[in-house]
Amino acid sequence: MEAKAAAFLAMGIAIGLGALGPGFGMGTAVAAAIEATVRQPEMAGKVQTLMFIGLAFMEALTLYALVIAFLLLGAAK
Repeated sequence: MEAKAAAFLAMGIAIGLGALGPGFGMGTAVAAAIEATVRQPEMAGKVQTLMFIGLAFMEALTLYALVIAFLLLGAAK
């Protein structure tokens, strides 16, 4: 396998795994936030704020995987 093909394969794996974990985490976080809001509606604002902060950190993990994928592409040239 030549270097460029291996880099494309590594890019796909990096972005795939980098999006898989945060994707499951986001689903779990939103489900937990909805459940918390249903149980205690008066805390909805605080729960929503904390959920959005957590989602932003999870999204940052996906963006880091994208950056690593592009670094792998640059290394293959």
